[in-house]
Amino acid sequence: MEKIEHKLIPVNGLQMHVAELGEGPLVLFIHGFPELWYSWRHQMTFVAARGYRAVAPDMRGYGETTGAPLEDPSKFAIMHLVGDLIALLNAVAPDEEKVFVVGHDWGAIVAWHLAMYRPDRVRALVNLSVPFFPRNPEMNAVESFHKWYGGDHYICRFQEPGDIEAEFKKVGTKEVLKNMLSYRDPAPFFFPKGKGFTYSIDRAPWLTEHDLDYYVGKFEKTGFTGSVNYYRAVGLNWELNAPWSGAGVTVPSKFITGEFDLVYHIPGTKDFIHGGGFKKFVPLLEDVVVLEGAAHFVNQERPDEINELIYAFIKQF
Repeated sequence: MEKIEHKLIPVNGLQMHVAELGEGPLVLFIHGFPELWYSWRHQMTFVAARGYRAVAPDMRGYGETTGAPLEDPSKFAIMHLVGDLIALLNAVAPDEEKVFVVGHDWGAIVAWHLAMYRPDRVRALVNLSVPFFPRNPEMNAVESFHKWYGGDHYICRFQEPGDIEAEFKKVGTKEVLKNMLSYRDPAPFFFPKGKGFTYSIDRAPWLTEHDLDYYVGKFEKTGFTGSVNYYRAVGLNWELNAPWSGAGVTVPSKFITGEFDLVYHIPGTKDFIHGGGFKKFVPLLEDVVVLEGAAHFVNQERPDEINELIYAFIKQF
């Protein structure tokens, strides 16, 4: 990956680290938790070899992107995250009105919102793992997860500033990342208070020691506060998104998930995806792909298939 260029670009009060490869129409890759630009290494080289310009930032609070106030979770609201990317596009592609967008996990959430807020900037969208969930007017997502799973669910455990960071420190960065990145159980992910991981998962076959060391090196420098602040802003996102209640995404879209992705097994999600609800809110949803045997980090676990699925979709436009 020595051909990939790395830049620091001033955007929206940040110094955003960006990895870039290739020339042509821009494809913006947005990573999730607990990841980095590096999560897209396979897809970047693939699309660049086919005449596209791949751009993958370290998102706010992650990796080599600096300037976010870690002590203030409200600065990690969805509008900040989308704002970062609009500023990035204005900086790196000022003459390109619309770009392709590919997101995974939290990156998919950001990508759905980018397309909902600014459809004028998105040519087509491919999202992995997390479908578009319309705003629930009754409760935010943290309240929903607490109702379904109780307070030991990881999203609930991430809410108190400093709490989960202290527990992660006891466990060790490498063990935390190995267990999370290698997780392939469709059951919900729990982190009981004071108990840490109640298991140790063997490193996933797709996650080489070199890959794991790359993630560990970056997270040991930054800590986890920036990344878990995304979860701490979920309630604020719910409040800010009130004007978009009932709104959807109106750009051409494709959705890919794994059979064993824990998001796919959230109560009601399969029915929503396959029963017409998803298509109602994303009317230009052209395809839903469920990869048999794949888990949450599908773009790294099954890169060849994901590469082909992304390319088959974006080359139409």
